[in-house]
Amino acid sequence: MRKRIGILTYRGETGFVEPGFLSRLVKEGVKMGAEVFLFSPQDVRYSIRQIRGYVPLETGWTSDWYDWPDIVIDRYRYYPLAKHSIYLPFRKQPWFRYANNRFSNKYRVHQVLVQDPELARWLPETCPYSKETLFSMLEQHRIVYLKPTNGTGGRSILRVERQSNGYMLHGRTKQQAKSKERLFSLADLCKRLEGWMESEKSGNEQFFLQQGLQLSLIPGRTVDARLLVQKDGSGEWRLTGMGIRIGASRSSTSNLHGGGSAVPAAAFLIDHFGREEAERIILECKELALKTVSRIEKHYGQMMEFGFDLGIDIQGRVWIIEINPKPGREIFRQLGQHKRYLQAVRRPLEYALYLANQIEEREQEQAQEQARTQY
Repeated sequence: MRKRIGILTYRGETGFVEPGFLSRLVKEGVKMGAEVFLFSPQDVRYSIRQIRGYVPLETGWTSDWYDWPDIVIDRYRYYPLAKHSIYLPFRKQPWFRYANNRFSNKYRVHQVLVQDPELARWLPETCPYSKETLFSMLEQHRIVYLKPTNGTGGRSILRVERQSNGYMLHGRTKQQAKSKERLFSLADLCKRLEGWMESEKSGNEQFFLQQGLQLSLIPGRTVDARLLVQKDGSGEWRLTGMGIRIGASRSSTSNLHGGGSAVPAAAFLIDHFGREEAERIILECKELALKTVSRIEKHYGQMMEFGFDLGIDIQGRVWIIEINPKPGREIFRQLGQHKRYLQAVRRPLEYALYLANQIEEREQEQAQEQARTQY
């Protein structure tokens, strides 16, 4: 019997937030022999155990009523203020079997990872925002980042650079508008940062400070590595791919939809560090990713995929910048790696089907065991 996979995602008045990827996800699931549909919290009718699900047409989407899914992939990435109260209470309900557990905000994840001696060496200094912490970190580091705990896509991040005659700020707002200004005193800097947090936060969101790294392997550009690690159809973690992202000129981040570009990792690293050192860096990135996902699962439970944003500084040292449990995979399309992009789309479906089959096998074994005990 065909397995039924539900994709939990945000759907607003203008439709789905990442329609291209979600459409591809549904279509690939159908090719794999599954029944796949999208739904949002408002589409569930628990009393009749049915869901209004959505599937793509040539143009737009169509909806129908579907029976309860065998497994759900949580792809709910966005938290507009008006809808923020819907997702978390819904996700806490024990209605579905999920392929991926809920994660946490960026600062709490940092707190979990920094307790592991093996991982702490890869983590930049990270602290909750306060004036005192800002002063202290700017004394130690020429660059400090102000980041929101739930931000995505490089939005609402402010880069603060200490200069001889003041402070230079670069950032991008929630609406992706670029911001650049120079301030000349710590008092003015604090006032500006507090104004930024007030205008950029969602609800009661908090901000934290993070040590800036020397990631200018290309002068005037922010450079980092994006790794995608995913579970495959046998439940094992695999490195799906890796690429280098180069930020737009004078941008505070390297994000692709903020004007950045992508280049193949091996060629870029060989060009900057030589072959032997490049191979070491790539191996360290893979080791870091696999150790980190193991630690995360011990703390948060079963997960499915992660996008890692890794800094590689001018000395070749690797750093964890950010970890995203619901990552994009657009970097592979930018690199022209279409087979790898397709693999990145299919792996969550393969893992979901693996889980659904395991659940079915366990239920059959339990039914057989109950039947034996009755006689």
